[in-house]
Amino acid sequence: MKYIRKKAAAIRYDTEQDKVPKLVAKGQGIIADKIIAKAKEHDVHIKEDEDLVEALSTLDLFDDIPEELYKVVAFLLAELYKINGKLKEH
Repeated sequence: MKYIRKKAAAIRYDTEQDKVPKLVAKGQGIIADKIIAKAKEHDVHIKEDEDLVEALSTLDLFDDIPEELYKVVAFLLAELYKINGKLKEH
């Protein structure tokens, strides 16, 4: 059985300071575990998507998300806004 190192990436989209989402963290192994732990600590929703994390891992930190990823990131953000809206209703 082949061991696959866990990977993680984090994006930020602050409409007041960012024109487009930015990559703010990325890593694998222990670093990925720390990114995930920090997200959980701050109640940040975690979405598992191997293809997206692979694409994001090719970027440099604080790079804008490239146009090729706009659709998938927009879908992810829409999903998160929907989840957050439901949480606020309760």
